[in-house]
Amino acid sequence: MTIKEEIRDNIAILHLKGNMMGGPDTMEVHEKVKSLIGDKVTNVVIDLSKVKWMNSSGLGALMACMSSLKNSDGQLKISGATEKIKNLFMITKLMTIFNTYETVDRAVASYKA
Repeated sequence: MTIKEEIRDNIAILHLKGNMMGGPDTMEVHEKVKSLIGDKVTNVVIDLSKVKWMNSSGLGALMACMSSLKNSDGQLKISGATEKIKNLFMITKLMTIFNTYETVDRAVASYKA
């Protein structure tokens, strides 16, 4: 899995590509978020548009990111979840916990609303 970072108006956007199936790659997402928090960037959008599949480890990593950001008075927003991942969020009832948006631009704009 690859992670590409972009900063817009003090909002970090993490573009993920590949599968979130546990292991070092999945943990790297949480490490990246903790690094951003260390740099005082606490509003993060995670773009899942190029993530094909995610298992419980991937969901756990997203939950860990959200917890770390909330503890730092920040927020996590998810953009571009595929139908498969949206279904996974619905089955696990995480759809009610995550703020999800169709596009990165909409997620970024929601911070300004």
